Amino acid sequence: MKILLVLAAIVIAVTSLLVSHYLVKDLSKEEHKKMEVWAQALHVLNHADDNTDLTLVLDVIQGNTTIPIIVLNSEGQIDDFRNIEDTTRLEYYAQEMIQSGDTIHVGDQLVCYDESVLLKRLSQYPYWQLGIVMVFVVVAIFALLSSKKAEQNKVWVGLSKETAHQLGTPISSLMAWVEILKENHPNDELIPEMDKDVKRLERIAERFSKIGSLPEPKEGSMNEVLTHVVEYMRHRTSDKVEIICNMPDHDVRVMMNASLFEWVIENLCKNAVDAMDGSGQIDLTLMEEGGHVVIEVADNGKGIRKKDIRNVFTPGFTTKQRGWGLGLSLARRIVEDYHKGKIFVKSSELGKGTTFRIEL
Repeated sequence: MKILLVLAAIVIAVTSLLVSHYLVKDLSKEEHKKMEVWAQALHVLNHADDNTDLTLVLDVIQGNTTIPIIVLNSEGQIDDFRNIEDTTRLEYYAQEMIQSGDTIHVGDQLVCYDESVLLKRLSQYPYWQLGIVMVFVVVAIFALLSSKKAEQNKVWVGLSKETAHQLGTPISSLMAWVEILKENHPNDELIPEMDKDVKRLERIAERFSKIGSLPEPKEGSMNEVLTHVVEYMRHRTSDKVEIICNMPDHDVRVMMNASLFEWVIENLCKNAVDAMDGSGQIDLTLMEEGGHVVIEVADNGKGIRKKDIRNVFTPGFTTKQRGWGLGLSLARRIVEDYHKGKIFVKSSELGKGTTFRIEL
């Protein structure tokens, strides 16, 4: 259907141009005939005697109020001109008319003429028309895309808030059960780990509840955010995955929502683990460049195909068998919409790995 609509638009545009072209061509022929009649009238006027009735001749000559005319004598000097506003360039206009071939010989005189203003406007009209139509089409496409994006955003927000709402009740219940277990088994080593996971669930629900609203950024330590992510990932990934964190000695302070930003880094790290099939190295690098805080997440996994790099942040796009294709899309939303930063694939090579870069 899209191809048919495009083809239909092209056919309409070409038809419009052809019709306008033939219309202008026919009008040009009519003007040429008028100039032949005008030239004959000039010839009659030049050779008239006292008995010649000049009423019709003068009507023809004076009736031309639109077509520019310059009359040259046998020596190339200007004898007369009509319908030309800029009289300082008459010789230049005469040469242009001669070069274009719009001339008629009348005795020893040469009548030079040009297209009328109306004909010139008609010849340009189709291009103006196409330009306006193209602007309209671009605006319409932009409006449709914006509408589609707004609809997608509503779905995202609704899904996120409903997820947070549904998680709320069982998480509260689990927190109560953990407190009971602590009282009954104060020396059990597993209960603190359970407590960490429940708090983790609570944080996830909090993150989902913030999607769709603009969380207020607060000044926080990016070093702490990366440290929390590294600790969390090391406890929940294989020993074959080595996570190396490179940070400056001083504290890097950034205006951010720490909870959401941790989610972004975690997502990139989890994708890196999946890309390495559970064995490899992840390098987390924090640095400051030219007024920007830069975070790079690099892995030595299978890499991303070049044709897929531009789609990795598209909702629904995934190369995993069990993926939903939402993680990177949410990550970009958090970085670009909430933190006014940039996130992109810095480099990727099949069989060697991928590097994601975030700039704030």
